[in-house]
Amino acid sequence: MVTTFTTYLENKILDYVFGKVSYTPPASIYVGLSATKPTKAGAFTGEPSGSGYGRVELTNNTTSFPLADTGSKSVGVAIEFPEVTGSLGELKYGFLADASTGGNMLGYGELSTYKSPTDGDIVYYKVGDLIIKFKQTA
Repeated sequence: MVTTFTTYLENKILDYVFGKVSYTPPASIYVGLSATKPTKAGAFTGEPSGSGYGRVELTNNTTSFPLADTGSKSVGVAIEFPEVTGSLGELKYGFLADASTGGNMLGYGELSTYKSPTDGDIVYYKVGDLIIKFKQTA
């Protein structure tokens, strides 16, 4: 679940809604995994490298991201990472970015179940498993 938007995305949303500053959403959104909690500033410090890992590209449209309902979006397609060819360590967070490597992190959230994929494993989200919503505090 993605419940924390990065400062980068929050600034883009605020500037667009209040002031009509132009913002063009990315044509693709990339889903990634991390061993450590990303920062609000959007640092990719715990993202795996090697062992077959790569972010998964989703076309940024209403098939991949159906219209919001009750303040949240469920991703409308299955997300399957490449088969692991070694060990990725313990993965605790998922995130969304605007590039296949580097780029800007858009948001992140803690995985409901930590995963420690090893050789031959495939990490995936089923349709509807990845939910994006504004974090509510009260």
